[in-house]
Amino acid sequence: MKIIFIGSVEFSAKTLEKLIDIDANIVGVITKESSAFNSDFKNLKPLAMLHGIPALYSNDINSEETLLWIRKLKPDILMCFGWSNLIKKEVLEVARMGVVGFHPALLPNNRGRHPLIWAKALGLEKSGNTFFFMDEGADTGDILSQKSFKIKKEDDASSLYQKMVDLAIIQIPEFHDQLKSGNYPRTSQDKNAGNTWRKRSIKDGLIDFRLSTRQICNLVRALTKPYVGAHIAIKKKNYVVWKVEEGETEASVINIEPGKVLSIVENKIEVKTGDGSVWLVNHELKALPKIGTYL
Repeated sequence: MKIIFIGSVEFSAKTLEKLIDIDANIVGVITKESSAFNSDFKNLKPLAMLHGIPALYSNDINSEETLLWIRKLKPDILMCFGWSNLIKKEVLEVARMGVVGFHPALLPNNRGRHPLIWAKALGLEKSGNTFFFMDEGADTGDILSQKSFKIKKEDDASSLYQKMVDLAIIQIPEFHDQLKSGNYPRTSQDKNAGNTWRKRSIKDGLIDFRLSTRQICNLVRALTKPYVGAHIAIKKKNYVVWKVEEGETEASVINIEPGKVLSIVENKIEVKTGDGSVWLVNHELKALPKIGTYL
């Protein structure tokens, strides 16, 4: 079974490494030389070259040049794990077995953009990995493999990313062998079921201290590295907050307005929230605010 692998993020590199480890027949790799918007961007060409696999840089997966390159390699299947652009019909149909894609959510629930970030920011207790046969829709194709993982209170973007990778490493050998044998599951999705998450914007990362302490902690943990970080706005300037801790919820702070600075310990700032307080532990504020002022 000849495979062309498509990807351009850290997850792509980890899954390509796994396929190489299990001696999958990777006949080509399509990747990007750079990316202006993927915070976890990874150029896969060095990895491909290390293992003697032909590699192509492509900024347009649907271009005639890319399609011609794929056809020359005569793949049986394409695997696209970590590519931000929709794949059109010609590429979807170029290999006899189609294209296997990936989405870090339990489809048909939570299709769309930024699934790991939304899952944590919204306080979900479970998510997972779905590998599926891509069609012309977005995350709507038949499911090949799906497994779930728990989201713990202390999880952040980095730990969830690792859970996603670790689970994928288990799934890949299983469905690779199924595909190779020709005996594999293919479960249709109900395209009217589930929901689709929208693209996030910079305003979605703004910390609103009127929210509960838990909601603020979830937001910051959802957006910490490898992502862009949540932020506070002071005098029209944004300052990133990378780490927070829950403060105390005491009767003494019930009548204090959200956003008020309650205390400062070294570089840590305690701020009143909608139901208690939160400590800004790791942040990029150039000057610490004064106790009693507002953020």
